[in-house]
Amino acid sequence: MDNQLKDFKPYIPADKVVPEFTSTAIIIGIFMSIVFGAANAYIGLRVGMTISASIPAAVISMGIIRGIMKRDSILENNMVQTIGSAGESLAAGAIFTLPALYIWSQELGMEVPSLLRIVIISLSGGILGTLLMLPLRKALIVNEHGILPYPEGTACAEVLIAGETGGTKAETVFKGLGIGSAFKFITDGIRLFPSEIEWAIPGYKGAAIGMDTLPALLGVGFIIGPQISAYMLSGAVLGWFVLIPLMTNLGQYITDIIYPASVPLSQLDYWGIWSNYIRYIGAGAVAFGGILSLIKSLPLIIRTFKEALGGLKTTTGSTSNLRTDEDMSIKGALIGVLAIVIFIGATDFIPVGIPGALIIAIFGFFFATVSARLVGLVGSSNNPVSGMTIATLLITSILFKSIGFDGEAGMIGAISVGSVICIIAAMAGDMSQDLKTGFLVGATPRKQQYGEIIGAVASALVIGLVLMLLDRAWGFGSNELPAPQATLMKLVVEGVMSGNLPWALVFMGVGIGLVVEILGIPILPFAVGLYLPIHLSTPIMLGGIIRGILEKKEDDNIKEKIDGGVLFSSGLIAGEGLVGILLAVMAIIPVGGVTLADKVAFGNYALGQWGSLVFFAGLAYLLIRKSFYAKIEK
Repeated sequence: MDNQLKDFKPYIPADKVVPEFTSTAIIIGIFMSIVFGAANAYIGLRVGMTISASIPAAVISMGIIRGIMKRDSILENNMVQTIGSAGESLAAGAIFTLPALYIWSQELGMEVPSLLRIVIISLSGGILGTLLMLPLRKALIVNEHGILPYPEGTACAEVLIAGETGGTKAETVFKGLGIGSAFKFITDGIRLFPSEIEWAIPGYKGAAIGMDTLPALLGVGFIIGPQISAYMLSGAVLGWFVLIPLMTNLGQYITDIIYPASVPLSQLDYWGIWSNYIRYIGAGAVAFGGILSLIKSLPLIIRTFKEALGGLKTTTGSTSNLRTDEDMSIKGALIGVLAIVIFIGATDFIPVGIPGALIIAIFGFFFATVSARLVGLVGSSNNPVSGMTIATLLITSILFKSIGFDGEAGMIGAISVGSVICIIAAMAGDMSQDLKTGFLVGATPRKQQYGEIIGAVASALVIGLVLMLLDRAWGFGSNELPAPQATLMKLVVEGVMSGNLPWALVFMGVGIGLVVEILGIPILPFAVGLYLPIHLSTPIMLGGIIRGILEKKEDDNIKEKIDGGVLFSSGLIAGEGLVGILLAVMAIIPVGGVTLADKVAFGNYALGQWGSLVFFAGLAYLLIRKSFYAKIEK
């Protein structure tokens, strides 16, 4: 390790100063933070997955700064992706938990969370995640160079360095963004054709096949690849081709009402059975998968924590005059952490009291440390953030109930603690990847750390508005926004606090998860597929198939072609997410007794389901063009 570190030279040498923390980089970075944060919030609430904004933000930045403004600084581009990806990570952490508060307001009549509360929860998690990572940089990024690969951070550095030669990649992202936006507006805005199509299976009562013909789902499938897409679809097939038809068949002979439904099985169609029963089975499988992933990671987590703290001791007191070794004040960071924890415990803005503040301090430090090192080994996509959050919620709910802090107040408090911890873990993981990118390209760590805080603050100020808007337009837990992770976190808290869950269904999901684990199949993608309607898994599978066929081609430029598809897919996802939020705004603006969204929707689905299928096939063709036939920059 010492030799590798001694021989290492960043792309921009430490003794060279180039534009980095400029007003241009900050403004573009804040814009990216808001755009990708908002788009990821919408897509994550709809699909249950988010995308990394680092590479798309870096590519768009290169297109603007290098292509349009004719400025030449890789460190400015790196600053843009640092700020932009911080916003996306904060949004991902927020949507995993905070929508539970809105769902309770609908189901239990609780008070709707105020915009100020959502912003303060998001800000606290975002800033704590950033500050708690600061002391770990030298231990994890510098001393462990050559040992911890940090795959996403390394990939982003490669993109930035490669981007010094041209701007075709930025054009690919922008095209995807434009096409994704136009497609979403035509289908869900103008409503020329439906975005959800389905057919009942003839002769197989209760079974149905469907598809949401939307650009983001196709893009998600291409990004996650054929294997994960297939796991998701297999979970959906179990739900929609096995469990729902089974219940439909049994419903002919059962006249009693089975909780949680309010009518007999015989009166429920496949959507009714999915809503009342399959979702709880899927939630049990997802919870089991999250907890199991955490348990399986425990030896690694404990070793990671010890090694990170050991590395921290070896770097304490070390000083360097190099630009690439400058960090924000560790003393100032610790004071900031203490101030935020005291603020949480002493005020009602985050209603958790002193016990909740202590849990946030302890779990926040532990999971920030674990997350920052774990993503260096397994990558951000395999970071068990949901498992960490479920564990936090279980322990917090049990502790709160044991001290009499239960009922509605205890439930809100537990979710608030879980939200802050989830955001901390997501932020610490993202920040370590960004700092790895900066280490490789020769960025100034202190300036990157300021950039992380700026991105977190920008996204936190906007995420509350996004959540409030989406809730008013469609409501969380609806077909439009299933909010799978947040619904799961809500069930965990309810299960401990009130015990009124349909436990038999939840444990069926646990049993299915156990079988899947024994078979050696990753539980979480399978469980998410079981939890969500099959309509989401089928277009994701199509994107995965396109990627799978491309990967099997014998081609010297295969990596560049896959990158082209990933960038186009990222554009599709961002475009749909932004138009989804635009449509939510239009859905709450009254115009002449109806909403603006209703005024715009003059298409009346004229082209029908087959028209939707044809347009979606055209979209798939464009993805093939942008990947199989991507322009290769020499």
